[in-house]
Parts: sequence; structure tokens; C-alpha cells
Amino acid sequence: MKIFEINGNTLSLALFVDVTNSKELLDSMQAGTLDPEVAFLNASLIPDVFPVLAAAHKTLISKSRESLTTRTLHSELVYNYSGSKHITESLKRCGISETSSYVLAARFNASPDEMKAVEKLINGKEMDLEELERRADQAQIQKHYKISSPELGVSTLADAIVCRIAARDAL
Repeated sequence: MKIFEINGNTLSLALFVDVTNSKELLDSMQAGTLDPEVAFLNASLIPDVFPVLAAAHKTLISKSRESLTTRTLHSELVYNYSGSKHITESLKRCGISETSSYVLAARFNASPDEMKAVEKLINGKEMDLEELERRADQAQIQKHYKISSPELGVSTLADAIVCRIAARDAL
């Protein structure tokens, strides 16, 4: 687990592999019974922590303006990471599915006890965040974000995602 500071708030991130209970996690999230509340992202679409932090920053700005697009702060993080304006599609694509085995858990302003609770929710093995770059599904990321090969000649995959996250509302 790693903790990042964003505008006076914190974002705790934990990466898990070999997750076996994605269906239960998804059901709890959709029912609104997940305790503590947490965002579960499809880690194969995340090449680096930077785009997640950009999405988190955008989420916190929306919260401060009382203009969340989704129902919760943590679903807003998944929505903002997607770069799409379609909420349902965003949550399906960038959130976890029933068969997800590679998951990034994110919680805003988590206490140490809350992060221990998050770790207990997930039946999987925690890994270092450095694994994101090696395990990212580059082809899937390029397809989802419509990133061309020439663009990657002048930019990194993470930077290309951040550009789309930042520009979504302007388009």
C-alpha cells in the first residue's frame, strides 16, 4: 500500500493479483454495502500511478464544488479515470468485473484501520505498485483511450491517458 497526498487529502492505493472474490466485491459495491467504501479499478488498464492521481485530483475538485457526476466519491474516481462521459460504460470498463483477478484498490482519506479492512475484503496477494507498468495491457489501453502509435512516439502511455482525463470535460 502507498499513500499519496492530493490537495490536503490522501489517496491510499493497494495493488492485488490473483483476486478470487471479484464477484462478491462487485455485488457489494453495486448494493452499496461495501464497508469501508473503496474504488476498485481494473489494474490492467493502469500503466502508472500518475493517471490515477490525475483522476483523483479531478474527483476531489468535483467534490469541493459539490458536482459529483456519480453517487459516491469512489465511483467518481473510477468514472474520472475512464476518460469517457458515459457513466455506466466507464464503471464497467475501468472498474472491476466478476472475473477480475488484477485489481487496484483506492480509498480517499483512509485511516490505517480502514486500509486493513480493505485488505481483508480482497482475497488476493498484495503487490508493489511498481508492477503496474509491467503488467499493463498496452493494446487494451490504446484501444480504450484511442491512443495511436505515433502519439506514443512523443508521449508515454500514462501521459496520453492523463491528457484524455484532463480534456474530457472540454470536449
